[in-house]
Amino acid sequence: MTHFAIICPAATGHLNPMFALGRELQRRSHRVTFIGVLDAQATTLAAGLEFQAIAQSEYPLGAMPKFTAQLGKLNGLAALRYAFSDFQQWNAALLRDAPGAIREAGVEALLVDQVIPVRETLAEFLDMPWIEVCNALIINPDDTIPPFFTTWSYNPAWWARLRNLAAYLVFSRIAGPIEKVNEQYRRQWKLPLHSSSNERFSPLATISQQPAEFEFPRQTLPDYFHFTGPYHDSTRRLPIDFPYEKLTGQPLIYASMGTLQNRQQEVFQSIAEACVGLDAQLVISLGGSGSPESLQGLPGNPLVVGYAPQLELLKKATLTITHAGLNTTLECLSNGVPMVAIPIAHDQPGNAARIAWTGTGEFVPLSQLSVPKLRGAIQRVLTQESYKKNATRLQEAIRRAGGVSRATDIVEQAISTGKPALAQEGIFSTQNSRK
Repeated sequence: MTHFAIICPAATGHLNPMFALGRELQRRSHRVTFIGVLDAQATTLAAGLEFQAIAQSEYPLGAMPKFTAQLGKLNGLAALRYAFSDFQQWNAALLRDAPGAIREAGVEALLVDQVIPVRETLAEFLDMPWIEVCNALIINPDDTIPPFFTTWSYNPAWWARLRNLAAYLVFSRIAGPIEKVNEQYRRQWKLPLHSSSNERFSPLATISQQPAEFEFPRQTLPDYFHFTGPYHDSTRRLPIDFPYEKLTGQPLIYASMGTLQNRQQEVFQSIAEACVGLDAQLVISLGGSGSPESLQGLPGNPLVVGYAPQLELLKKATLTITHAGLNTTLECLSNGVPMVAIPIAHDQPGNAARIAWTGTGEFVPLSQLSVPKLRGAIQRVLTQESYKKNATRLQEAIRRAGGVSRATDIVEQAISTGKPALAQEGIFSTQNSRK
């Protein structure tokens, strides 16, 4: 038995897949402790995992709801800059507090989210084996791949690579303050400074929620990188009351803008207007951004709820209108449900680009959002058979990828042997554009 620590942001899109991994490790007789802020304690314990608090002075109980309330009002690079300004503080507190908490808990190995910029510094200082987990879109550098925060499609042309490099430079400037924190601790702990970005990744294994078919063609991933498919597990999610009796039996359009970038109420207004006149029932989940009463009287009288049992509704859905967060995107594809995406920030634009590239849906950038554009995208996805066909193709790819069970196999292999868990030959063949 191994005692694992889980480290990831205290956001639903990161917690849910990490908790699914943790529960599978528990099922196999391992011990799992989540290391994080107090606002994650209740959901951690509800998931059946152990909890160890850090950064209590910077993040007392209630700090995360305040942060997400402000973040939810922003979009694009403004949201990214705001998130990274807070992330600098969080990463500094992580490096300060986590070593003591991890040693006190008796942890033996780490599962660290790829979006944690200081992950390798923490693991090196502790001299502890660690596995990298991509709960969001892959961020391994590759100048042939557009940055995660853009809606650019894959294009191998020279000019596209230059465009990508310029955007990566913008991102490096936004992330610069965190890199200074990282360098400060590496000097303090007498660790060598990095000479290459490849030194930042786990030497044992990286596991990604994406199936290979939902990624642009990559040429530079390490041979211990694994596309395992999503980590879904509804058994320990908090129960959500939903008025199933109000479903009419019409084709169901499910709309959700997630739990972070969901406080731009005009988006829900546009969604409702765009669905008026369709032979379908629209269900809108606010994701905690407001009360259903605040949106009463929307055009078409959609069913509006504060939260929705998403996994259950997707089994009934014909179409999802989404912010294109990776978890919602993969949950849709796991159920063969095509999408219309309205990406707001973070990796949502990159996910939207992949939705369009795989032919599993369309996207409308927030800056271009209008009722006619959105209605046109919705009507095309509803009426053209190719979108459902491609969503079903990705559904089958996800089934083959192995999900949480295969991911846990890889974790166990890497930790038990202390050697890189190599992927099967040909796993990076992602020539899977629209068919």
